[in-house]
Amino acid sequence: MSRRPQTLAAPRFSLPALTPFDGQLEEEGDYEALAFDGLDLTGQDARHSRFMDCALTGCRLDGVSLGHGQVADSTLTEVHAGSLDAPTTIWRDVELRDCRLGAVTAYASTFTRVLVRGGKIDYLNLRDAALTDVRFDGCVIGELDLGGAKVTRMAFDGCRIGRLDLTRATLAQVDLRGADLSGLQGLEGLAGATISQEQLMELAPAMAAQLRIVVA
Repeated sequence: MSRRPQTLAAPRFSLPALTPFDGQLEEEGDYEALAFDGLDLTGQDARHSRFMDCALTGCRLDGVSLGHGQVADSTLTEVHAGSLDAPTTIWRDVELRDCRLGAVTAYASTFTRVLVRGGKIDYLNLRDAALTDVRFDGCVIGELDLGGAKVTRMAFDGCRIGRLDLTRATLAQVDLRGADLSGLQGLEGLAGATISQEQLMELAPAMAAQLRIVVA
């Protein structure tokens, strides 16, 4: 069986000429057509802020607060953060490339045409999020929490996921064939997903246990 993931709508943007940013992030800030290059933004508060047509490259975002903000038509490349607080945010036409992130809290957020390529995320909390056209390519994710999320068109290609939580999730056109899954919680949430024959065999014991089937 082919494991080629389905084709999804890709982020669609072309960054304009960017102006270097060298200040501090502020709550309710409005950042447009800016280049954040190699900055240490540790612990800064950017809640309710808007980032449009921006490029963040090689920045430290440890402890940055993005809650209730918006990131659109932007790229994040080789950014680092032990923790990133981004609940109830809107991400649209965004690419994250080769980022190293610890705990990312983005529950109840909206992701539309988001590409995560390369890098590592220890814990990605997308509980109760609305996700459309989201792709993970060559990523390592320690734990991906999609509990209660509504997911439409998501695909994985060459990814490793330590634990996937689909409790109460609603999936449509989700392609898991390109994900190496070590653990799965919320088996019933798999409805609407495509898996490989190998994955089915690996999940068979858990499915049998949930259905109370005795295999002898």
